[in-house]
Amino acid sequence: MSDLTRAARDLGRAIDTADAGSHQLRDAVRDFTEKVTFASADEILTMLRQVLAEDWMALPPWARNLAYRLACLQRPDDPDLLREAAADLLCFGPDWDDEAEALKRRAAEPE
Repeated sequence: MSDLTRAARDLGRAIDTADAGSHQLRDAVRDFTEKVTFASADEILTMLRQVLAEDWMALPPWARNLAYRLACLQRPDDPDLLREAAADLLCFGPDWDDEAEALKRRAAEPE
């Protein structure tokens, strides 16, 4: 298991069990953010697919958005990734619908 996947699982557990101001939660957020920031797109996608297959709600929307955003920045011309990121954004309410539609349009552009 990668360090990023471990950090994502720890974040999910901390959110489920810790108080909002706890050191455990703060440390889990910091660790996840540091790991995902410097991960490759492959590492990020592997983590997302593993963690979300185990528990679809294991990661909060902000963590999923950050992970997909960083992967998309590394692979801006990957239509499969853009569609996957768009589909995930659409799962969390109308706040991100415009961004999701923009990703879908980019994915549909001819290469």
